[in-house]
Amino acid sequence: MLTYNECLDLSDLTQDEVEAIAEHEHTDPIIAMAIGHYLCCHNGESKVKRIILDDIAKAQRKGDSAHEKVLRKVLNHFITTHPEQHGNIAKAS
Repeated sequence: MLTYNECLDLSDLTQDEVEAIAEHEHTDPIIAMAIGHYLCCHNGESKVKRIILDDIAKAQRKGDSAHEKVLRKVLNHFITTHPEQHGNIAKAS
């Protein structure tokens, strides 16, 4: 049986990226990891970016600037490590 960390290593996502997907989809991290991995393997990088952007917008609406800052770093890392669609969504500042 694979451990959570082994699955994470195989997913091509970071823990923060998985947590952003889990937050958006209101699901457990292991399910979010599967969703993110599936999307990244099936030309869905833009969907993952949209998920993170939605989380950023939610943090802004709530006035949670600390969480927004973390999510912007997550987005920038995702864009850097998954450049396939980087032109579709601009880098977060």
